[in-house]
Amino acid sequence: MTILFLCVANSARSQIAEGLAKTMFAGKANIFSAGSLPSGKVQPWAIEVLKEEGIDISRNFSKSFDNIPPKVVVSLDYVITLCAEEICPTGLFANAKRIHWPVKDPASSPENEKAEAFRSARDQIREKLELFGREHSLLV
Repeated sequence: MTILFLCVANSARSQIAEGLAKTMFAGKANIFSAGSLPSGKVQPWAIEVLKEEGIDISRNFSKSFDNIPPKVVVSLDYVITLCAEEICPTGLFANAKRIHWPVKDPASSPENEKAEAFRSARDQIREKLELFGREHSLLV
């Protein structure tokens, strides 16, 4: 199974989803993430809240869905969008099933609330991944 997580900046939610899914579905799915307007960096709090879970995404980088290799695009089974308050990216992923998991962008939170916002986003995404993983027999 091949899964692409999409949001706008590919700096927080989709990066968190990618990191969690690669760990939770290890060896059972090919996992990618991207954004429609990549920020060029992964949010430090995204790195930190996954580090708390023993997951290292410090070498990840923000990328556009235009940079996803064509062979991956045609093999996608699922495209999961994570936008809430902004317009979600759309791409030409004809063969993939689309799922929408609205998660508020933690990067837009006030600085003094970022830690809790990123933890909340991580936990929401983990819950959705657990359900998805059970439905598709992907949990390791």
